[in-house]
Amino acid sequence: MRGALPELTSPHPLGERLPAVYADDEFGQRFSTGLDSVFAPLLTVLDCLPFYFDPLLAPMDFVDWLGRWVGAELDGDEDASVRRAAVAAAGLLHRSRGTPRGLAIAIRLMFGVDPEITESGGAIWSSGPLGPFPGDQGPWLRVTLRVADPSSVDRQRLDEVVAGARPAHIPYTVEVLGLRPGPGSR
Repeated sequence: MRGALPELTSPHPLGERLPAVYADDEFGQRFSTGLDSVFAPLLTVLDCLPFYFDPLLAPMDFVDWLGRWVGAELDGDEDASVRRAAVAAAGLLHRSRGTPRGLAIAIRLMFGVDPEITESGGAIWSSGPLGPFPGDQGPWLRVTLRVADPSSVDRQRLDEVVAGARPAHIPYTVEVLGLRPGPGSR
């Protein structure tokens, strides 16, 4: 949390800005110096205001507030870097919610791994009517996360991320598997 900073000086002292008649007035100068210590934190915040709205630069307590403001879906126990990235990506995530791209971005943000997403839908173009419909008869979604150590993944959190980022009407399954062996490995 931010607080009072001892010995914070004002970048714009009031005593220097008083009319000339008060320049030699000792009481007026002392009084304005007292006001400088009150206004210094306010002026510092105003000078740095654009940086407060950049989640990569803002103080963490302000990032958390920004996260609530933009609707970033966080538990509150994530690392600071994950929270900053989620707040920065909140607009993109809201725009692409319910799409495979949005789901992949949400999972990558929380777990740092690109998921394998397969679904029942499809798209087709036909110049004539009554063509075959693409995809399967019923909707389904499968998300597979491949990691080095499957036991290290919080499956409940993964399930929550997928449930929040998928289309609401589509049933889904989530699986966490080990990495596939690379070419040339046994």
